[in-house]
Amino acid sequence: MTLHAFKLTPQRLIPLNVHASTLDELTASLSDGFYTTFSTLASGQKVLGLQAHLERLYKPANEHGLKPSVGESVLRLYLSDLIQKNLPHESRVRLVLTKDTGDIYIGIQPFIPPSESVYRKGVHVVTTEMARHDPRIKGTDFITQSAEQRKLVGGDVYEILLTKRDHILEGMTSNFYAINDKTLITAQKGILLGVTRRVILRLARGEGMSIEYRFPLVHEKFDEAFLTSSSRGIVPIISINNMAVGQGRPGAWTKSLSLAYQAYVHERAEAILNP
Repeated sequence: MTLHAFKLTPQRLIPLNVHASTLDELTASLSDGFYTTFSTLASGQKVLGLQAHLERLYKPANEHGLKPSVGESVLRLYLSDLIQKNLPHESRVRLVLTKDTGDIYIGIQPFIPPSESVYRKGVHVVTTEMARHDPRIKGTDFITQSAEQRKLVGGDVYEILLTKRDHILEGMTSNFYAINDKTLITAQKGILLGVTRRVILRLARGEGMSIEYRFPLVHEKFDEAFLTSSSRGIVPIISINNMAVGQGRPGAWTKSLSLAYQAYVHERAEAILNP
């Protein structure tokens, strides 16, 4: 997938001559900063939780006394223009705001969604003892710090779960949830509070589930488990460290939440350009 990168100024987009084939490689080539990643919907017109994604840049920048190189309205215009060039594909986008200068960068590539079998059959995950230094902020330094662990993804391994003293915190690039009976179990502290996560918790209550905020345990028996991210939605987990979850296939609650999530995305995704 072709990756393009730009530095944003009030006057124009400045193309970057970077030798990167992935968004992580691009991010590693930039100064330390805040970032967010998402994919588009509705033929490049909408993004689920776009405002929340932008706040991941502008809110910490304000707290650190940084002046971003462009404001939100200009950023939205640049986004819209770049996304149109990837059509008919949707786009996967990463925004980075550097801590030293406040410069904003865009990395963008065509978005190829996960295969249908990922959602139908579920995925295998493994754990690693690691946690974010500051879970409140999505900082690019974590990508560099976790570079070796990220290499574990591939083959049958779809995602890495971060753990601390056998407590499951979150996925390397996702949030993690377990289900027992009608209860959704997920960490509340020590994790990045993902944009998609907010939606899932609301939908779970709407489906009649209760929420138990605690750390699931690595060796705990679960009826079901799944992960979420902005680009992938809900992905069923069928094994953790080669130990089957439930019956070793996507469960009924996960399927029900997936349907509810798809309907929510269709109805509530935000326009990239403010009306």
